[in-house]
Amino acid sequence: MISDQERTLARGLFEELFAELAAIGRDSDGATTRLAWSPEAAAAAAWFERTARRLGLRPETDRNGNLWAWLGEPGGGQRGGGPRAGGAAEPGRAATGAPGAIVTGSHLDSVPGGGSYDGALGVLSGLIAVHLIARRGPASAPLAVVSFADEEGGRFDTPTFGSRAMLGTLDLPAVLGRRDREGVTLREAIRDFGLDPDALGRDEERLQRIGALVELHIEQDTELSRRERPLALGTAILPHGRWRVELLGEAAHAGTTALAIRRDPTLALAAAITGARAAAEGERALATIGRLAVTPNATNAIAQQVTLWLDVRAPLAATVESVVEKTLAATRDAAAAAGVSVRVSRESFTDAVSFSPALRARVAAILARGGIEDVPMATGAGHDCGVLAQALPTAMLFVRSANGASHSPRELASVEDCLTGIGALTAVLAELADEATAAGLDTHERG
Repeated sequence: MISDQERTLARGLFEELFAELAAIGRDSDGATTRLAWSPEAAAAAAWFERTARRLGLRPETDRNGNLWAWLGEPGGGQRGGGPRAGGAAEPGRAATGAPGAIVTGSHLDSVPGGGSYDGALGVLSGLIAVHLIARRGPASAPLAVVSFADEEGGRFDTPTFGSRAMLGTLDLPAVLGRRDREGVTLREAIRDFGLDPDALGRDEERLQRIGALVELHIEQDTELSRRERPLALGTAILPHGRWRVELLGEAAHAGTTALAIRRDPTLALAAAITGARAAAEGERALATIGRLAVTPNATNAIAQQVTLWLDVRAPLAATVESVVEKTLAATRDAAAAAGVSVRVSRESFTDAVSFSPALRARVAAILARGGIEDVPMATGAGHDCGVLAQALPTAMLFVRSANGASHSPRELASVEDCLTGIGALTAVLAELADEATAAGLDTHERG
């Protein structure tokens, strides 16, 4: 996929730059916390800009907080600026009629206490791949690497923020009022980051400039290890969503309040946890309650309120809804018995996403010419590439996870597998760019 000389160069760059990036937000236990719009996110953005310039690319931040590094593309829009008018374009072509940019990338934010590879591997691999292509000479079409803002939603429970904002599918007035654990609103955090919250929204011109998006990501499973393969080609993203459930009881003294008169929301919490597990097992789905907020959160006081976040994923949207309904039914029954009220709001939901068949076939052919078997893989994890699939042709490459761990300090991929991923990505981007008109990349209508 790349020459021996390019692989040697890629290895040196990968080991040096990955070590720099992994150090940002890493604690003494090896866990990575780079929440969106935080000082760690700012440090990662500075790393991105510095690295892009070092590798001969032009960095830029769009008005939705997404980071870009361009090769042969003027980009358009600056930090806090608004978009210029852009008309409809043919699939694979910019609004001007010029070849659409071939884009790759992922994200640099993490969940609290996460790992070093999730998102970061795709951004770094993209930067190295585009650099290798640039060393070969001028590309036939513009190339770009993107780091989407707040993919994880680990601070404000608004996942895939940057891609959804760019697409215009976020209810911005609603989400900008969400608060983090310190009470800071999303609006305030974005403003403090140097962006204009009132300039957020659909970026039509930028969307029309993109011919295709190919995201590389760590596998987050053990399928490739079982098959003894280093790389997979994504087929789909399964339906998934997040629900916020507030259980409202009454605070009281732990040592003087009789059990019979307590209005204890933790009883409903227990029902939610066991109900979610039972519903998921019965539906062959995945349900997780991984975050809690308890008020007043004192050892010797009955809780006044418990807020939980329910994450559900399944092959079918109907199954997701069924698991949520069953979990909430169990929660409400226990809450009623305990004199506790329940408030529920859906914070995000993504239906099943299928990646562009035409682009996927093209990528598979490129991999085959490089001797890499097409291992089809659907994933239950959400990705920016899935968000943008409704507006432009997208594809995903997955690099083998050494142990299947994800959202954990145990995330790991071997350097050799990462280099295989970089080589494959380089070949894919180069061949797509060489087809200057990008004709036939899309079987979807642009949104």
